[in-house]
Amino acid sequence: MKDNSNSQEITLSRTLGLMDITMIGIGAMIGAGIFVLIGIAAGYAGPSLPVAFMLNGLVTTFTALSYAELGSSIPAAGGGFLWVKEGLGGTQGFLAGWMNWFAYIVACALYGLGFGRLATEVWIITGVPLPLSEHQLSLLFMVVVVALFAYVNSLGASEAGLAGSIVTIAKVVILSVFIGFGLYAMFNNPNWTDNFSAGMLPNGIGGVFVAMGMTFIAFEGYEIIAQSGEEVKNPAHNIPRAIFYSIGAVVIIYILIGFVVIGAVTPPPGLEVWQYLAQAKEVAIVRAAEQFIPMGGMLILISGLASTMSALNATIYSSSRVSFAMGRERNLPSSFAFIHPRMHTPYWAIFLSCILVVVMGFTLPIDQVAAAANVMFLLLFTQVNIAVMTLRHRRPNLERGFKVPLYPWTPVIGIISNLAMAIFLAFKLGQVGLLSVGWIGVGLLLYWGYFSKKEEEERPNDVLHEEALTSVDYSVLLPVSDLDQAHILGRLGSILAKEHNGEVLALHVVKVPRQLQLNDGRLFLRERRPYIDKVIEQARVLDVPVHSMIRLGRSISDAILKTVHENKSDVALFGWPGSTGSRDQLFGSVIDRVISNPPTDIAILRHRPYDQLKTILVPVAGGPNSRLAVNLSIALARNTSELTIVRLLHVSANNNSKDVKARGQNAFRRALEGHKYQSIEECIVTSETPAQGILEASQGCDMIVIGATRESLFRNILVGNVPQQIADSAHCPVLIVKRRSTLVASMLRETVLS
Repeated sequence: MKDNSNSQEITLSRTLGLMDITMIGIGAMIGAGIFVLIGIAAGYAGPSLPVAFMLNGLVTTFTALSYAELGSSIPAAGGGFLWVKEGLGGTQGFLAGWMNWFAYIVACALYGLGFGRLATEVWIITGVPLPLSEHQLSLLFMVVVVALFAYVNSLGASEAGLAGSIVTIAKVVILSVFIGFGLYAMFNNPNWTDNFSAGMLPNGIGGVFVAMGMTFIAFEGYEIIAQSGEEVKNPAHNIPRAIFYSIGAVVIIYILIGFVVIGAVTPPPGLEVWQYLAQAKEVAIVRAAEQFIPMGGMLILISGLASTMSALNATIYSSSRVSFAMGRERNLPSSFAFIHPRMHTPYWAIFLSCILVVVMGFTLPIDQVAAAANVMFLLLFTQVNIAVMTLRHRRPNLERGFKVPLYPWTPVIGIISNLAMAIFLAFKLGQVGLLSVGWIGVGLLLYWGYFSKKEEEERPNDVLHEEALTSVDYSVLLPVSDLDQAHILGRLGSILAKEHNGEVLALHVVKVPRQLQLNDGRLFLRERRPYIDKVIEQARVLDVPVHSMIRLGRSISDAILKTVHENKSDVALFGWPGSTGSRDQLFGSVIDRVISNPPTDIAILRHRPYDQLKTILVPVAGGPNSRLAVNLSIALARNTSELTIVRLLHVSANNNSKDVKARGQNAFRRALEGHKYQSIEECIVTSETPAQGILEASQGCDMIVIGATRESLFRNILVGNVPQQIADSAHCPVLIVKRRSTLVASMLRETVLS
């Protein structure tokens, strides 16, 4: 077995301040998107181009709030990849990183080609003869600028940040000049409003949505701020601020530019202004500047060159951090995680990502691929909005420097808007949808076929001890934490396992404090072994095989859930000493965490001494939890005594004897469906409250087995008040049972209902 106790953690140094990462975000957003895509977007949205920019800013803000919360609480290289992996699991986490890496490489290729096209335009303006064709010269410039910023990024984050800040400030100044001259030209033209009044939606509202989708890549730059989390000083404070500062500045600039290029440009006769811009394509903003700024074309070309360079710098930085994080997690080859010994940068991740950028720029239709990158970003943002909700539920004690306001509605709106735009764009542009599905499919094949296995091999072993005598199809998980509990649960769990010819899985979790390494928990192995031995003693009485496990974990509940998933346990049996006295916790933090969204059937025992199970009382009201209660009761009765009676009880507050009897019989029929046992009694009573009726009927019974109350849609109640009242007040042991969650219910509980 591989010993990871001496393994070194791979980390990056914190060198970036608030100004550095704000400029990285602005530099990424004000890039080739506004220069190369504005003409294409105008062709779809028409005079509503500023509206498309405004709506993009609104849509991206919902997700930016989620990024601010997660970036402040889990600041690590990889950003969304690591958050989705933490909140949604391995496959979803890999897909998040895979899509993010692809989107950034495509964005880099787009910015590199944009730089090459603008640089070629400058060459043409100078009048110097072209040594190559326009297309070949554009590709040559792309290779040069990609190589330049690959080198800059390999020097270090602070050097890349300084270079990006200088270029970003320069282009913001030039764009401000462009906006100022454009507004001056508009207000000196009394007919400028005609450009807006002649058909605001020439392609309908769908044209605005397509324009939003085509330019959304220009609004995702704040995501790069999160990618730099591992290199940011005071990330809990600086990451949220940088995200909001950069989005606020960029959205205002984009809206004003969209307003100016529509309002200040005079199109040739016979063309509307948006048609003229659409024909100009990637040099539309240059043609606009030539009309109202002296030497405007050259000025905007210089700004465009600066913009594409800073955006390229930021996206090379981010794509390398995503691939670095994936390599560190063994979701890409480990070479991506190599760090330069002197520069402390992921130089192989930078080099390999830039190679792919150049290959894409040379071989793929970049406009279609850019649209596919937008779909990838939108799907990633959907995952991040879901992850912020699941992590609120799974890690409530995480230190959060910023919290999403109006939770959970803000991330829910982000999920709906991002997913709707992704689906619309994929269907509207058919090849984009096929390319997106193809890339995701290739990623899944690689993950399931290779990387998931590699990831599992490299993961530090948190199991201190494990013994499995035989392989069975039914498993009863018994998490034990003290000797008395091990004795009680071992007896009851062995009975349930015997009914199904299954095994008892005895689990003890050693909680390792944060100040210790996980492997330091091995020191506790000898003193924790008696808990497992106590379960084994009880299992031997009924000749039931025992699968024993002692494992390490930072969180006991997470370790239990991990064991359930790994061993595909059929039921988990917990011991409960009694009420916590807290409104926020019914059974305690460990049990509450597991049963709030149970991955398997759950049984919670409130133990009281008993000699023999002669009568088991099962209150039934219909529903899956009642059927589970009957199932477990029959299993207990069949394996304890031939005389054990299972007494089904239906309590009604209605005094109408006919209605009471009919409802009771229906409840009994549903609960007994598929179950056979010779000693079953049925009892129907009326009472002012269900709890009172059950407690009165329990006199003379040896155990109560009751199903959890079914929770309402908008209140995530764990088991309801009635079972808790019964467990607190009954004279005999009480077993509260709850069915495992369905896939849809599980997602709702971990997001909207959490």
